[in-house]
Amino acid sequence: ATREQLTKLVAKCKADGSILIYDAAYAIYIENPDCPKTIYEIPGADEVAIETCSFSKYAGFTGLRLGWTVVPENLTFSDGSKVKTDYNRIMSTCFNGASNVAQAAGMACCSDAGYKSMLDLVAYYKENALILKKCFEELGFEVHGGTDAPYVWVGFPGKNSWDVFAEILSGTSIVTTPGAGFGPAGEGFVRASAFGHRENILEAVDRLKDYFKK
Repeated sequence: ATREQLTKLVAKCKADGSILIYDAAYAIYIENPDCPKTIYEIPGADEVAIETCSFSKYAGFTGLRLGWTVVPENLTFSDGSKVKTDYNRIMSTCFNGASNVAQAAGMACCSDAGYKSMLDLVAYYKENALILKKCFEELGFEVHGGTDAPYVWVGFPGKNSWDVFAEILSGTSIVTTPGAGFGPAGEGFVRASAFGHRENILEAVDRLKDYFKK
């Protein structure tokens, strides 16, 4: 989301007395200075927003489940009581903490060497995304993403996204994600992921070009 969009969202939450839950899982992929990496870059967000993030996309922790949540001091309910107090009580009751293995992995990621490794890994996936984006653009498709994110959204106007998914699967043996799975706005799109080995991405590009150039 752009800075302008998030500024309007924060203002809307303030006006309505709403609490915003902001997912910053892909912040490490963002390069565009007009796209904040955290909701707290927006003035006043600490009064309306809770932000979550994790190592899922930073370091491939998808199955390990280690993350964090920021509940600001200034975030309060309408009666003035602090949200963080209730949040802490709920978490302390429902969750006994991350496993020692997960914590050790997280600490390793926060070391100098670990952080560099995360950045190198993200750079690798971002290159994959650009390769996929170029492929679909050269084939003449409407393409979104591929920058500031590890996914490429490809438009197939007038087509059902599940039908497109099935066509690509049967024609190329490549699995994409039907856009409709993300809600009505995703209909007519499929999502291609940059999470993979480079040789597999290049193979996918060759298959896609062979199929769609027929």
